[in-house]
Amino acid sequence: MSDTLTQLQAILAQRKNASPDTSYVASLHAKGLNKILEKVGEESTEFLLACKDNDTHNAVYECADLWFHTLVALSELGLSAQDVTDELARRFDIGGLQEKAMRES
Repeated sequence: MSDTLTQLQAILAQRKNASPDTSYVASLHAKGLNKILEKVGEESTEFLLACKDNDTHNAVYECADLWFHTLVALSELGLSAQDVTDELARRFDIGGLQEKAMRES
């Protein structure tokens, strides 16, 4: 996992238990999974629209927002970015069609 994701994961863990009055991350956790997922959906839509418009600057900006809110959602579920990178690493020796077929069986 990259140093940036590792550092962000640590910051998110610290802020999860902070006061919702002083931390955006804590305020999301206080509002619950549905609110967090709303933010993931919102950022996903903004990322898709930036890509559709071939707006590379905003695509990067919105992808960063999407990753951030996705990490908050993972944290709410007791998961981490490492869980996701482990899953991606597991797929390295499996072709995409084969991996998809394995999920469907």
